[in-house]
Amino acid sequence: MLPARGWQDGAMFSHHFTGVQDFERALAFYQSLLASLGLQQRFVDPSRPWAGWQVPGQARPLFVIAAPHDGTHAPGNGQMVAFLAPSREAVRQAHAIGLANGGTCEGEPGLRPHYHPDYYGAYLRDPEGNKIGLACHAPEAEAGS
Repeated sequence: MLPARGWQDGAMFSHHFTGVQDFERALAFYQSLLASLGLQQRFVDPSRPWAGWQVPGQARPLFVIAAPHDGTHAPGNGQMVAFLAPSREAVRQAHAIGLANGGTCEGEPGLRPHYHPDYYGAYLRDPEGNKIGLACHAPEAEAGS
């Protein structure tokens, strides 16, 4: 029996969890970055500490930052979460916002035709060292310049 909501509705993930050590620093970084992409904060509880964001009007998937259960965080090599951007300009803006809030550049905004002809992306690391991708897949005419 299939669940009432799930992959058949276009969702593949329930949530993505990114571990952080310095919650307040990570919270400031992600609040700015994710707001620039139009995501809304669903919850924040510094006493736990954890926070989560979602696409407006959708319960899932969630992007969650929190201290790992065992209290130890180490960013993994080869792991990345990539956020979908509505335009190429949104990729550029989010990348700049991430850098202005303590992130480090892992790849300037630009076309990445080796993925596909319209892939426009950028890469950075959050203040904890977690790798983040920003991607717009639309052709330039549809995605904005």
